[in-house]
Amino acid sequence: MGDHVQPRLVLLGKQGAGKGTQATRLAGHFGVPHVSTGDMFRALAAQGVEAGLEAKRYMDEGDLVPDELVIAVVEGCLEPGGPLDDGFILDGFPRTLPQAVELDRVLDGRPLDLVIELDVPRAVVLERIAGRRVCEQCQRVYHVDMPPQRGWVCDSCGGTVRQRDDDTEAAIDRRLDHYDRRTVPIIDHYRTQARLAVVDGIGDGDDVFERMVKTVTERIRD
Repeated sequence: MGDHVQPRLVLLGKQGAGKGTQATRLAGHFGVPHVSTGDMFRALAAQGVEAGLEAKRYMDEGDLVPDELVIAVVEGCLEPGGPLDDGFILDGFPRTLPQAVELDRVLDGRPLDLVIELDVPRAVVLERIAGRRVCEQCQRVYHVDMPPQRGWVCDSCGGTVRQRDDDTEAAIDRRLDHYDRRTVPIIDHYRTQARLAVVDGIGDGDDVFERMVKTVTERIRD
C-alpha cells in the first residue's frame, strides 16, 4: 500500500537515467497512472496509427518529436475525469520549454505537485543505454549484464527482447545533445516555480526509489 497522496508529478532526466523504471514503481506506490509518451507513441506505431508512425520516425533518429504532435497526444490522455483528477506520473513530457508552458495550460488549474530531476552523469547513461534491451511486447527492460533467464525471451510474457531502434550509439548521442540544449531550460522553468526537486539517480534501484518516495512525500506534505 502506497502513501495516501495521489500526486501530479513530472519526472525529468537524461535518457537512460532510469525514469521509466522508477516512474512505474512510483505509480504503483502512489496508486496513480504512469503516463509515458514514448510508450504511447510506440504503441500507436505498432497499431499503424499515423501519429505514432510519425513520432517513431523522429525517435528512431534520436530527434525530438515536434511539440504540436506530443502536446496533442498528452492533452488527449489528460482529459478531465482521468489522470488529470486522480494524479499521474508523467514520463517523457515535457521535453521543451513550449511543452512545459502548454502542460500548465492543459492542467487547467490543477498544477503539478512536483517535478523531479533524476540526476545521472552522461557517461553513466551512455553505458546503460548501450546495453539496454527491451521486450517488444510488454516493454519490460533488460540489460546485457542482466538478461532474461532463457536467451533473449522475455521472462514476463515470452516476447522477443531486442535493442530498440532508437538505442543505437548515434541516436543516443543526438538525444543527449537535445537534452542539454532543449530540456535543461525546463529545469530552470520549474525551479523558478519552486516545484523542482533533484534526486540522485546513482546506485541501487531500490535506494533510488526510496529517495524519490521520500522526496515526494516530504515536499507534498509540507
